[in-house]
Amino acid sequence: MIQRRTLLGGAAALPAAFAAPALAQPAGSRVLRYVPHANLPNIDPFTNTAFVARDHAFLVYDQLYGMNERFEPQPQMAEGHVTEDEGKLWRFTLRENLKFHDGTPVRGRDCVASIRRWGRRDAFGQELLARVADMKEESDRVFSIRLNRPFPRMLEAFSKVTTSCLFIMPERLANVDPFTNITEAVGSGPFRFVQNEWVPGSRLAYTRNPDYVPRPNGTPSMTSGPKVAHFDRVEWHIMPDAATASAALQSGEIDWWEQPTADLFPLFLRGAGARNIKVEVINNSGLIGIFRPNHLVAPFNNPAVRRAVLTAVNQMDFMTAVIGSSGVEGYNDLRREGIGYFAPDSPSASNVGLDKLKKDVAAARRELEAAGAMGARMVLMNATDLSSINAATLVGADLFRRMGFNVDLASTDWGTVVARRASKNPLDQGGWSGFFTFWSGVDHWNPASHAAIRGHGDNAWPGWPNIPAMEQQRNAWFDASDEASAKAATTEMQRIAFEEVPYMPVGMYYQPTAYRRNLSGMLKGQPPLFWNLRRG
Repeated sequence: MIQRRTLLGGAAALPAAFAAPALAQPAGSRVLRYVPHANLPNIDPFTNTAFVARDHAFLVYDQLYGMNERFEPQPQMAEGHVTEDEGKLWRFTLRENLKFHDGTPVRGRDCVASIRRWGRRDAFGQELLARVADMKEESDRVFSIRLNRPFPRMLEAFSKVTTSCLFIMPERLANVDPFTNITEAVGSGPFRFVQNEWVPGSRLAYTRNPDYVPRPNGTPSMTSGPKVAHFDRVEWHIMPDAATASAALQSGEIDWWEQPTADLFPLFLRGAGARNIKVEVINNSGLIGIFRPNHLVAPFNNPAVRRAVLTAVNQMDFMTAVIGSSGVEGYNDLRREGIGYFAPDSPSASNVGLDKLKKDVAAARRELEAAGAMGARMVLMNATDLSSINAATLVGADLFRRMGFNVDLASTDWGTVVARRASKNPLDQGGWSGFFTFWSGVDHWNPASHAAIRGHGDNAWPGWPNIPAMEQQRNAWFDASDEASAKAATTEMQRIAFEEVPYMPVGMYYQPTAYRRNLSGMLKGQPPLFWNLRRG
């Protein structure tokens, strides 16, 4: 989830590396300087579900299977696999010469331990572990998974790019309790994490792994194919101030700014900016905005009240506030409306229920009145340090007031919102009514990765909807024997969602990235990737 999964969070101070003017990168520099969308709070890719933790992990770790731009799993660390016993036995063989950064070989036992640790935290992994009868190393390069019932989406689980991703770490780290953060980042990926240079809130550094063995064939595509590192060093510089990041990119002090703000696009699209900086959308799955209500307390414990909000929502109002109305190359308009409960370009997408988004405040007021909630107090949490969330929240606060709610806008930083949203207390005891946030379109691609649509009560993502019918259809999707059955399950999930309203979809936008034109080989998709990229 994008909490945004934190669009611009992090330290408020200017990074130490840029406290004084820095020189532009020389033409032949083998150092890549990058500004991520957020600070990295910790380095554990299983306990930390923030996008920035996943992005860090893709430099350091590798996966058994990668995902190409068509969202097809491809062997990565695995040489391949075979299945037996009508899909209840899977046997995987690792590629030769895989080695961790500490010099130890990658073995089957490392894979088994990593799958177990990941599966305790990840929703897709939990579904897999619920079906595992036995999982063991058969030799250094071979491990097997025996299931008590088939799990046809095994490779999708192993290759997914939504958090938490299955990264393979040494057994000694994978054996750390999955609810305790690991304190060192040792993987087998194309870059090594330079832990003694990590300054939280300021800078991270990675060096090229000389022992990494890329896949010998195939074409790089998202997280699949050969991962060839052309830079000797990658530096992440945390710059929460957009003006600072913009100036650094224009001067050449940094090479790549992951998420520039919309107001700066024109600056990069004309004159010297256009000559030196490329602005493009590399993640074409988009970012989906949602309003998450608290199902445990009034007024949103009443589904009629939740449906009234759907009646009022105009998705384009929200997206205009977030990203503006200008475009970039390939996207005349970065906004998109008509967004339901699955990403619009995904196999799970459906038009069922979209007519509930009526853009009609007067009708919503009548529904609110009928539900007995006119004038009801709502505590709306806002993260002012995240530009997209702040913009969406201000539009939402105005809409809720026009509907007839008594809005108490609680504006803080994102970290405080995350801490407060864990509370199940009543409003007068520090509780909350709702908040806005963003997820990647890939997060809403199918039920496996879609945490916000789930209805498993106290175990659900904050908001805690209890919708047993939703869980039944999610299970039906996992058990589906063909694509038609899977599509039937997700269509029914969307129908249920528009009735029970686990959250309100408020639109989708495409977030451009900006980088110096002397970079080439930028891979499309998600997450931001640092292999295949070179200067010149």
